[in-house]
Amino acid sequence: MGTRSKFWLTFSVVSALPIAWASAQGVAAPQNAIAQPVAPQSVAAPPADAAPPPVVLPLLMWQPRDVNELLGFIEQIGSEGLDPLDYDAAGLMAAWRTGNPVLISQAASERFNRVSSDLALGHVRGKDREGWHITDQDLDRERQYELMKSALIQHRVPDTLRSLLPTHPQYRDLRNALLATAATDVAQANRIRLNMDRWRWLPRDLGEKYIIVNVPAFYVALVENGTTKWRQRAVAGAIKTPTPMLSVMATGVSLNPWWEVPKSIEPEVRGKRGFVALRGKDGKIRRWRQPPGPDNALGELKFVMYNPHNIYLHDTNARSRFNSQIRSLSHGCIRTQNVVDLVKTIFADEANPVWTTEKIDAVLASKKTVQANFTNPIPVHIVYFSTAASTDGRIVNYGDVYKRDAKVLAALLDKRTAGAGNVATR
Repeated sequence: MGTRSKFWLTFSVVSALPIAWASAQGVAAPQNAIAQPVAPQSVAAPPADAAPPPVVLPLLMWQPRDVNELLGFIEQIGSEGLDPLDYDAAGLMAAWRTGNPVLISQAASERFNRVSSDLALGHVRGKDREGWHITDQDLDRERQYELMKSALIQHRVPDTLRSLLPTHPQYRDLRNALLATAATDVAQANRIRLNMDRWRWLPRDLGEKYIIVNVPAFYVALVENGTTKWRQRAVAGAIKTPTPMLSVMATGVSLNPWWEVPKSIEPEVRGKRGFVALRGKDGKIRRWRQPPGPDNALGELKFVMYNPHNIYLHDTNARSRFNSQIRSLSHGCIRTQNVVDLVKTIFADEANPVWTTEKIDAVLASKKTVQANFTNPIPVHIVYFSTAASTDGRIVNYGDVYKRDAKVLAALLDKRTAGAGNVATR
């Protein structure tokens, strides 16, 4: 008998046990999904400047059919690149056998939290993501609780959990490729799994229109309503100066920009021809700048996209670098091929555009520094996907330019400890 058949035979036998949950435990069977919270005991008042304690949420009571569906969902979660063992179905079954509705509901709630948290936010967390500075706010403790409550009232646990998965077509294609991968090809399956988890690290809503930079692929794309409108090569950070992964709003572009040399690069340009020292009132050099012109490292324009890492998309005066196959050559910023065309495309899509192609060309020809703002800021997502999938199931391995896959995979394969999946504890 197969594992799946044994599971459901065991579960169907056990599911007959808690029919008398209420009578066995002396508890009234809940008509809705919520049990009353336990009255808090009196405690000493916290200091005036202390953070308020977390709100105690009432225990949600689970019915047999909902526990059944949760167990079934955990059993098939491998199709999402996750390990069923991380969600401890056996522990939930052990709670089930007690016939105690409170213990059963506590165990089911804990596992729902683990599953929902990993589906919405990813299994790998914190420093194991390495260089990832994108905040995903798709799920918090209160929303997680409300989702569970709604799922139990409507008896829609699987649908609720599936609603947390990434909606990007690339996640779907990776999932299909994983299902088509031979069980013996563990290396390829793991490459797909860890990149599926990276998609879960991102917000589900990337924006109706956005720019996405995939560093291992060395490409920049403009996407609108799920369709790629523009795609060109990119040069990303070198191994010693890797590009951080971040999401930031681009508010416009600087035409004929000055290059404000970062302190980390200053030793390379200090005193060189073509660089200008900016001095303070005391006469001491505060920083170095490079004026607009053919030698400017930013080329003809840069995106205005404020972020603490000082990373932005820009043109370059070394366009031959786009011909290299491996393009990890910058100090961290994204040099973008034909970036002027990208900007013209963005402005052309605006209603009644102020910045026409002719106006942009005129300002560039003037060599004057001018900032052109977008009517609507556009999200820029700089990400790290070392493997992608096509709609026909083919796998494209871009390479792990910053050697991060092994660390992510090790974290993905770790087993979770009890309670680790609750949003409130992570």
